[in-house]
Amino acid sequence: MPSRDLFDLTGRHALITGASRGIGLATAAALSQRGAAVALTGRKAENLNTAVQQLQANGADARSFVCHQGDPSAIDHLFEQLDQASFHTDIVVINAATNPVFGPLLALDLDAWRKIVEVNLTGALRTAQAAARRMLPRKHGSIIFMASIAGIDPLPGLGAYSVSKAGMLGLMRALAKELGASGIRVNAVAPGLIETRFSAALFQDRGAYERIIGQTPLGRHGQPDDIAGAVVFLASEAAAYVTGQVLIVDGGGRMG
Repeated sequence: MPSRDLFDLTGRHALITGASRGIGLATAAALSQRGAAVALTGRKAENLNTAVQQLQANGADARSFVCHQGDPSAIDHLFEQLDQASFHTDIVVINAATNPVFGPLLALDLDAWRKIVEVNLTGALRTAQAAARRMLPRKHGSIIFMASIAGIDPLPGLGAYSVSKAGMLGLMRALAKELGASGIRVNAVAPGLIETRFSAALFQDRGAYERIIGQTPLGRHGQPDDIAGAVVFLASEAAAYVTGQVLIVDGGGRMG
């Protein structure tokens, strides 16, 4: 009898939020390469269209939907559109995030705090709720939160972002306990320093960059593809007995 490919995602439908570039786009590409149909979201239609065209050129079944994760009505509309398109998501990667400020918490403007929490935490909850409600009748699904090592060990200058990602990890664990009996797995990936436009400030601060790399056994920063592989694992049957877990992908910077 031929062995089963545990990483085969043929027939699956994956939603990836915040996927017009960076980790989100790399994740969409990796999932599609394993056979999944993918739906990408982002705030700007032009960027999304470019991303989808890139995926389709490589043979992907890909489509896009404009959605701002900080807007509850936009999330509701997204899932209404997915329903109308008969795109029944059984893999959901909640990747969209924001961090408009860099500096100490004591100097943080309350409006900036609200924006970070609304997008990174409340928006993540709303997306997970909408996805899980649709997974429940099928008793199958994988929800993957894109967290951060900052949610485990807060990073200087990124206090509000770190708090939002710590809250996301608590949200992930709570949902994993609630949804496990229904066959829905909920996990998170916690990237370290990854080369994306989102993390540009850390690359521009050479002192901070050198400190991070100096504490990284692999001696380099990561690329979006380094994270995409971890998502494929958690989305696949290879992780069928994995839920409520945080997969740290940081070159060994944090162990134990």
